[in-house]
Amino acid sequence: MKLIDLHCDALLKLSEGKGSLRFADATELQTNKKRLHKGQVKVQCFAIFIEPDIPSDQKFQEALIQIDYFYKEVLAKNPDMVHIKEWSDFEKINIGQIGAMLTLEGVDAIGNDLTKLHILYQLGVRSVGLTWNNANLAADGAGEPRGGGLTIFGKEIVKFNNEHQILTDISHLSDKGIWEVIELAKYPIASHSNSRTLCHHLRNLTDEQAKAMFKRNAMIHVIYFPPFVKAEAGEVTISDLIKHIDHFCSLGGVNHIGLGSDFDGIGTFITDLEDASKTQNLINELLKHFKEDEVRGFAYQNFLNHRPGVVG
Repeated sequence: MKLIDLHCDALLKLSEGKGSLRFADATELQTNKKRLHKGQVKVQCFAIFIEPDIPSDQKFQEALIQIDYFYKEVLAKNPDMVHIKEWSDFEKINIGQIGAMLTLEGVDAIGNDLTKLHILYQLGVRSVGLTWNNANLAADGAGEPRGGGLTIFGKEIVKFNNEHQILTDISHLSDKGIWEVIELAKYPIASHSNSRTLCHHLRNLTDEQAKAMFKRNAMIHVIYFPPFVKAEAGEVTISDLIKHIDHFCSLGGVNHIGLGSDFDGIGTFITDLEDASKTQNLINELLKHFKEDEVRGFAYQNFLNHRPGVVG
């Protein structure tokens, strides 16, 4: 069964490799093209993520470097990788092709300049998370102790996203920031977050937040990172991840759940889900617990049904 993965960090690895990694088959990449094909990943979203220790005056340049790798390593050298720049492009992916869409994980790269965000939009960014775990000029992240919400600039970004049919991603935001995005964003989404009820981690969502997202017709994509799946030490299994999907379903989210692996951004793995080539292991296990049309929804159809321009 084909699927859409809303989050990976392959661009960061390609950038750090400085041209030494081939996207087609580099074993260092959990989402290399060979593995994506084997796992039947039909669309992979590629995050632009800037490490916090990069000097502020160099962050936009680093974002452009990662985008350059997206264009020259992911797209140019792999004709079967198709750039998704419009929401209608999902219908244009042919058999044997993989769609590739740019996302932004934290707006640190743009400083306080919306012009830079417009440039990233023109280059193909279609989903924007305001923060990583730290605070920036837009909002507080999940790891910022003061727990503030959106700044005036952060609200301007949400307005920009609304006007340009860009998803506003709540993954990594502080709790207050999450609630403000749910209220203000026309296209809220969680690209890679699990249930805080099952695994108490600040990066996960509370039941109240999840239900509010579902009420807004917004998607939550579960993440494969073990510390966000199971609080207890030891092996983490696909069944443990499915518990999060089942819990979100119990809150009314059966039509609002998707997948956001976080591959290439994580260093520990769920057993039998160590890279994109293993993704059908998750699909096969889901089919043991849910109806086929529900699993198809989790895999790709729910997201397609809730793209900007399709709903709201």
